[in-house]
Amino acid sequence: MVFRRQRLRTRAVARNAARTGFVVIDRRLPVAVSAKRLLRKAFPDHWSFLLGELALYSFVVLLLTGTWLTLFFDAGTTQSTYRGSYAPLQGLPVSAAYDSTVHISLDVRGGLLIRQLHHWAALIFVAAIAVHMLRIFFTGAFRRPREINWMIGVTLFLVTLLEGFCGYSLPDDLLSGTGLRTANTIVMSIPLVGSYLAFFVWGGPFPGHVLNGRLYILHVLFVPGLLIALITVHLILVFYLKHTQWSAPGRTNRNVVGRPLFPHFVAKSTGLFFLVFGVLAVLAATVQINPVWEYGPYRADQVSTGAQPDWYVGFLEGALRLMPPWETAVAGHTVMWNVLLPAVVLPGVLFLALYGYPLFERFVTGDRGEHHLCDRPRDRPTRTALGAAGIVWYAVLLAAGGNDVTAFSFHLSVNALTWLFRVLVVLGPVLAFVVTKRICLALQSHERRLLTEGQETGEVVQSVYGALEPRHADVAPERLYRFLVRDLPVPEPAPGPDAPARRRLRAALSRWYYGRGVRLPMTPEQRRHVEEALAEPERGTR
Repeated sequence: MVFRRQRLRTRAVARNAARTGFVVIDRRLPVAVSAKRLLRKAFPDHWSFLLGELALYSFVVLLLTGTWLTLFFDAGTTQSTYRGSYAPLQGLPVSAAYDSTVHISLDVRGGLLIRQLHHWAALIFVAAIAVHMLRIFFTGAFRRPREINWMIGVTLFLVTLLEGFCGYSLPDDLLSGTGLRTANTIVMSIPLVGSYLAFFVWGGPFPGHVLNGRLYILHVLFVPGLLIALITVHLILVFYLKHTQWSAPGRTNRNVVGRPLFPHFVAKSTGLFFLVFGVLAVLAATVQINPVWEYGPYRADQVSTGAQPDWYVGFLEGALRLMPPWETAVAGHTVMWNVLLPAVVLPGVLFLALYGYPLFERFVTGDRGEHHLCDRPRDRPTRTALGAAGIVWYAVLLAAGGNDVTAFSFHLSVNALTWLFRVLVVLGPVLAFVVTKRICLALQSHERRLLTEGQETGEVVQSVYGALEPRHADVAPERLYRFLVRDLPVPEPAPGPDAPARRRLRAALSRWYYGRGVRLPMTPEQRRHVEEALAEPERGTR
C-alpha cells in the first residue's frame, strides 16, 4: 500500500513537471499550435508515395552501419605483408585499406554482415531515389510549385552517385582499383586541364598515394553531411508545399486528403522502416556482395576478370565500351573523344536535361498555375514516351557494360554484340517512344469507348430479332472521376510566319506534345465539376 502511494505520488510529480515545462516553452515558442498542425498533417495513402521513404530508411541504415564500419576501417595506402586468417593472401603485399577490409569481413565478429548490409543499403538507396524520381516525372509532380524541390532531388541523386563511388573505391581491391583507373582516364580526357586535374586529385601520377584518404574523408564526412542537408531541405519543402495526390472524388487541386501523421502515418511508416531493415538484413546474410578477398589487392598492371561496377554507374561503362576509338590531335594535344563524349559530355547532358525539364515543359505549355493533382501517365503520352525512351536508353547502356560477360556466357562474339548494342542504343529509345505513346493513346481511346458505350458486365442478351449483344453498364463514379478530372493543356495554334522564332518553336513543341490527345465526352454539368476540381488554389488555402 505504501509503495503504491509512493508510485502514484511520483507519477503526479512527473506529470506536473511535464505540464509546467510545456507551458513554459509554449509561452515562448508556438509549440502547441505547431505540434497540433504537424500531427494532423494529411499524408496520401497510395503505395507510390512510399518510394521516397524507402530511400530515407535505406539512408538511415547506411548511417548506422557506416558509423560502425569507421571504427575498424583504415584508409591508409601503406604497404605491408598480409598476416591475417585468409590463407590464399598470406605473404602478399597489401595496403592498410585492403587489409582492414578483409579483417572486417573475416575476423571481426559480425563484420561481414554489417559490411554487406552497408553495401546492399547503398544499392537500395540509389535505386529508391531513381524510382522515386521516375514516379515524380511520370505523374508531373515536378510542376509549380515544386520545381525547386525537383532540382534538389536531382542534386541529391547526383551526390548519392558520388557517395557510392567513394565507398566503392575505398577497399583498394583489384575491382575498385580498376574503377579508379577508369576514373583517372576520364579525368585526363578533359581538354587542356585534364592532366593537371588528375595530378591534383591523385596527388601525382596514377595510382598516387593520397586519393584513398581523400575519398575516405569525402565518404564519411563531407558527402554524408551534404546528403543530410539536402534531405532535410527536401523534407521541409514537402511539408510546406504539401503532397500531391491522385484524383478521386473529394480530392481537388485545392485540398489535401489522406491519413493524419499521428497515429496512422507514423505507424505505417515505422512498419515500413522495420520491413526495409529486415529485407536488407536478409540480403546481407544470404546474398554475397563484393567479396574483396577473392579479387585480391589492387595492382596497376592487373585487371579483374569480369570487372563490373555497381549498377548506378554501369551506364558509363557501357557508353565507354560502345564508343568508337575516336581521337584527334590538336596542337600537340590529343583529344580522346572515345572517353570525353561518353564519360563526361553524356552524363553532363543527362543531368542538365533532368535539371531543366520542368522549365522546358513550362515553356511548352505556357502554364504558370499551381498543380497538386498527379497526372496519370496515359494522359500525358509524350512525356510518358520520353520517360520510357530514357529508361530503355539507360538499360541498353547498362547491358552494354557487361558485353564481355554476356558474350562469354552465351558463346557470342564480343564485336557482334557491341555492334548490336550500338544499334539498340539509337533505335531502342525511338522504338520505345513510339510504342509507349501509342499505348497511352490506345488507353485513352479505351476510356472514351467506356464513356460512350458503357462498361461490359459479362452478360449477353438476345434481342427479339435473335441478335446477341453484350450488356453494358455505366462506369463507376470513382473511375468516371479519374477519367474526366485530368489537366490537359490545349495545343497552341500555329502563329503566322512573321511571328518571332521563339513563339513558332513553342507552338511547334506544343502541338507535338499535346496535339494527339483523345478528348473525352462530358456533359456541361461534368465539365463544371472538372473545372472546379482543377481550379488553382488561392494562396494559403492548402
